[in-house]
Amino acid sequence: MNPDSHPIIIIGAGMAGLACATWLHRAGRPVLVLEAADAVGGRVRTDLTPDGFRLDRGFQVLQTNYPEARRIFDYGALNLKAFRSGAVIRLADGTQTTLENPLKNPLAAFSALTSPIGSLPDKLRIASLVRHVLQFTPEQLLARPNTEDTVSFLRRYGFTELIIDTFFRPFFGGVFLDRELTTASNFFEFIFQQFVTGDASIPALGIQALPEQLAARLPVGTIRLNTPVAGIVDGSQVRLTTGQVLQASAIVLATDGLATLRLLAGRSGNPDDAPATEAGSFPTAARITTCTYFATPGGHSPGRNDKLLRLNATPGALAHNVAFPADVSGTYAPAGRSLISVSTHGERSLDEAELVPRLRQELAAWFGPAARDWEHLRSYRIAAALPVYPAGQPPRQPLKLADNLYRCGDWASYPSLNGALATGREVAELIIKS
Repeated sequence: MNPDSHPIIIIGAGMAGLACATWLHRAGRPVLVLEAADAVGGRVRTDLTPDGFRLDRGFQVLQTNYPEARRIFDYGALNLKAFRSGAVIRLADGTQTTLENPLKNPLAAFSALTSPIGSLPDKLRIASLVRHVLQFTPEQLLARPNTEDTVSFLRRYGFTELIIDTFFRPFFGGVFLDRELTTASNFFEFIFQQFVTGDASIPALGIQALPEQLAARLPVGTIRLNTPVAGIVDGSQVRLTTGQVLQASAIVLATDGLATLRLLAGRSGNPDDAPATEAGSFPTAARITTCTYFATPGGHSPGRNDKLLRLNATPGALAHNVAFPADVSGTYAPAGRSLISVSTHGERSLDEAELVPRLRQELAAWFGPAARDWEHLRSYRIAAALPVYPAGQPPRQPLKLADNLYRCGDWASYPSLNGALATGREVAELIIKS
């Protein structure tokens, strides 16, 4: 049989795998996507509760100026709803200050000058940093040297510890799930540019609308859910956990770093048994986050419907950032209810029974005693929320592992939706040209 008659098998129906499948399908190549879970999306999932709340699995937004997102998504069909560009920051003394993006709201520049988050020179340096990142394309920023981490970059740029602690750590620490800001500085520059030029948005029906839009473009039968893979055989066959073996013209691993090693190791599941590949190393370290959802008994939103993210600059706090998704998209909560998303980053070794009352205590100090009565809906602990991207790590790992064997995903690049989509497209292009 002609090997080209076999489909290209993509393991994983997350954003990278779906992007790869989309571009291959557009090129007329037969594709089969195997997904162990019961739905597409990988980490990009939304649950609909019986009483009508839409709960994204972790606080997630789409940056509308991501180059790869603009290339592949139909924004109109997603019915995107944008957060306001800025944040309300809770300082260590319990006071709050509002910082808005002056490029989106010029009048906000005047209040920003008097905000206690930093000195006047700090705020002028933010304007300088804006001018700096706007000189480059997103791709040029990602290709810049990443020999230092974000906090070192900020200090070298001249920012004081005050603004680093009261703005950069709570804001970008939330983006990176890394309040120490050890993430590589070139990625910080890229993300900073994205917040300056685009909107942080959510689809009206939840973040899972992103993968569902891509999946809907593929022919019926292309995606097989509830189909876990045991390993790769001879670089051209995929063995399912059922024992079935599928022949492929090419194989794409659209999985996280550790899962990639396990698949290459085959049925043993021991990463040490993985065969040598042309690519070499596989980053596997991950950032952890927990997203806890609460609901109010009435329609009044603690977020005052201002569509701003709340950031906590208090050292050691469990509640790092708080969002009110239903204020941005009313479909996130049933009529007369409000939804609160609380993010806790890092490994805190707290189970749900310990975490929820401690969060209520913090939130009551922040939003008033009514927070003690907020209804706990659900907590999501996401052990591999984002890959760690330290200074010195290349912004793109090799995507070709061996003949007819490839990988894609932000685990092979930098930790973002854009990274996942970009590597999916690039792998598709490698296969099409081969």
